[in-house]
Amino acid sequence: MLPSLPVRARRVAVTAAAVLAASREVLLDCGDGVRLQGFHAQQPVPARHLVLIHHGWEGSASSSYVLSLAARLWAAGHDVFRLNMRDHGDTHHLNEELFHSCRLGEVVNAVCGVQSLAPDRLLTLVGYSLGGNFALRIAASAPAAGLRLRQAIAICPVLDAASTLAALEGGLWIYRHYFIQKWARSLQLKAQAFPGRYNFAGLLRDRRLTPMTEQLVLQYTEFPSLAAYLQGYALVYGCLDQLQVPCRLITALDDPIIPAQDLLRLRATPQLRVTPTPQGGHCGFLETLNGRGWVDGEVLAELERDMTARS
Repeated sequence: MLPSLPVRARRVAVTAAAVLAASREVLLDCGDGVRLQGFHAQQPVPARHLVLIHHGWEGSASSSYVLSLAARLWAAGHDVFRLNMRDHGDTHHLNEELFHSCRLGEVVNAVCGVQSLAPDRLLTLVGYSLGGNFALRIAASAPAAGLRLRQAIAICPVLDAASTLAALEGGLWIYRHYFIQKWARSLQLKAQAFPGRYNFAGLLRDRRLTPMTEQLVLQYTEFPSLAAYLQGYALVYGCLDQLQVPCRLITALDDPIIPAQDLLRLRATPQLRVTPTPQGGHCGFLETLNGRGWVDGEVLAELERDMTARS
């Protein structure tokens, strides 16, 4: 919760001013009529790295944690692309079908589109929470998709969606309230964008994550059950077994949303390096309340190590 406090957000807004000024909107053609929005910031002098940042569920390309990392990367001389997944940010009107976490193909295609914008750059993916889950699944899909990824870094990724949902339901009420409020606003925006298609009044009356998710899955997706949907984007059932792209997973053992025991269920693979920290919360990792986040420095260090190894 601390990174979302106004004092932190104000500081990030100041430090991110330069990368925001350099960013231009890009609408990516992801096939089948799907369009995803992103913001591309290119250095005036060609950079070696292009870093694509994925936000978490109900975050956006303008979330404080995304802007904090983008500012550090930009100041260090890297190109930055901040991607909005479907129905995140101000994009509810772009695609009629609803977002769900198993829509991997369109995000893979978006990353292919980003790579085509700067084919000579080394492309790194960085994702937070659900965005970290996407980043690892994209890395696993990279060879088949023709993606030339240098690496992927996942910060507190969702490992098993069923465990995360249970943790949210059984944890502090404030976490549930936070996500339900943001999700409810997003669904209302979707209904406003497509009034003839969506009416979420009944779903929003429940205010419990599990029944809300189940109703959405059964009514608006092809999955036969909530369990099948949640398993569809879990990382603990072997989808990373054939990783060919170097990946790093950074997570905190005190994360209230991603149970630490799920780490034990990840199958070992030579391309996946796991960094558990005793503290950090969920995508927090603050060293001081108004200072830089520790994880931003870790991402920069990974890029610097890569540049040293290739020089």
